[in-house]
Order: sequence, then structure tokens, then C-alpha cells
Amino acid sequence: MTIAVGDTLPEATMLRMGSSGPEGVALSERLKGRKVALFGLPGAYTGTCTTAHVPSFIRSMDALKAKGVDEVICTAVNDPFVMKAWGESTGATAAGITMLADASGDFAKAIGMDFTAPPAGFYGRSLRYAMFVEDGVVKVFNPEEGAGVCERSAGETLVEAI
Repeated sequence: MTIAVGDTLPEATMLRMGSSGPEGVALSERLKGRKVALFGLPGAYTGTCTTAHVPSFIRSMDALKAKGVDEVICTAVNDPFVMKAWGESTGATAAGITMLADASGDFAKAIGMDFTAPPAGFYGRSLRYAMFVEDGVVKVFNPEEGAGVCERSAGETLVEAI
């Protein structure tokens, strides 16, 4: 079952790079009492993710903050080392986007946004989406309808929907 507006996001532990290496991040703690823009994508350093999706959120940071968003989180089925390097290379980290690794893909599975595409070498990855979450409850959910595009899930589209 795919997550929907009005649903509470499931418990999930993501990973990020801390000062001493990888550390767990309880997603529910990041969401509690806060307004969060969360976007998921197939993978770090992949085409549309790097050239369109992440840049759309970098461009939208001021507008999201003006809408009361406390934090913007990017998640992908990658390890925390890759997410850290990708955040730095794209400028996402400098823009204030939190890069969290859904290393096992469990979060993508739990919200019904997982997929596998062997010809591309993608196994247990996340489909492209963006959502606005308030205190853990999904208020806006924009899953992308086509592969290789970033329209419904773009940062600017999420700003308009909030």
C-alpha cells in the first residue's frame, strides 16, 4: 500500500554521517512537532536526481522556509558515505538540505515507493516523490508519474501545494 495524504509516516531509522562515522537518525524524532519537506529519489549521482530533483529543492529553499518548513530532507537508497559526498557535490548540504540514507530501502518499502529495475542496476530503490509532513502526518504527497522526469515531485511544485 502506498502512503497517502492523512497517513502517519511509519517508524524508520535512516543513516547520516556524523563526526565519528555513520549514525542512526530516528525519522519520527525529526518529524515530531515540525513541518518537514521530504523528498525521495532513485539514487545519488543518477541523472535526473542530480540535474533536476536536488537542484529544484535548492532553488526552493527560501520559498519552503517562507511557508513555515522547518527542515528539508532528501532520502535515497544509498549508504551514508555516498549521501554525504553527493550532498556536498550538488550543493544540497550547503543549501541546508539534510541528506539521509535509507540504506536498506526499508523506508521506501514501508511507504510503498520501492521499485526494482535490473537493466539500470536498480534493486530495492525508491521511486521519485516529494511530500510535506506536519508532525509526522502527510499533508501533501506528490509521487512522480513517469521515470526520468521531475515535475510533480519538484521543489517548486511542492511549494505551490503547501
